[in-house]
Amino acid sequence: MPEAQVKDRARILSSIRMALGTSASSEAVAAEYGSIARTYTQTCASDQTALLGLFEERLVEYDAGVYHASTNAIPDRVAEILTKRAKHGLAIPTGVPPAWLPQGFVFAEADGYDAYQLDMTEGVLTGCTVAIAETGSIVLQNAAAQGPRMLSLVPDYHLCVVLASQVVATVPESFARLSATSTLPTTFISGPSATADIEMTRIKGVHGPRFLDVLIVI
Repeated sequence: MPEAQVKDRARILSSIRMALGTSASSEAVAAEYGSIARTYTQTCASDQTALLGLFEERLVEYDAGVYHASTNAIPDRVAEILTKRAKHGLAIPTGVPPAWLPQGFVFAEADGYDAYQLDMTEGVLTGCTVAIAETGSIVLQNAAAQGPRMLSLVPDYHLCVVLASQVVATVPESFARLSATSTLPTTFISGPSATADIEMTRIKGVHGPRFLDVLIVI
């Protein structure tokens, strides 16, 4: 968030606290925040097999495609997925490991693409920073193998490679993982983009890709 916006936010919150008759000092705010009882579930004792099973279950509920591969088999599995989707190639962010990319397909680095160029691609392949089993969410940041936020929001198709070691149980655990990179633009994805109007008609692809495949690397 830009510094000017941070200051504006602080002034607004300070005004609210003063109107309520409470202290507006940053120390008092920090103390109040620190005193909040955090009794919600922050982790779980499930082993990795159970976590990956729950993560896959959530993804399937969201209508995402789920695939598995060993590290050495990633390119073969990517080729299989793209062939199934009738894709000839995908846009990729800078930093995608060459070992992920199979021969016979065109992969173009697209960090500098504008919205029109991204819309003309057949889709995008990325990695992720962390994934959350409980919510079936994938967290992307503007980092290597993930790229600018627009890269995963404009194309109609997204293939995301998720390493088993990146899957955590809960949202609080994911924020612990994200603490070191919390200043980066961050996007949480829970299945293909979908929304519903007042008549409860479900529309896919309004705020992101209509089709999401996730390759879990074990």
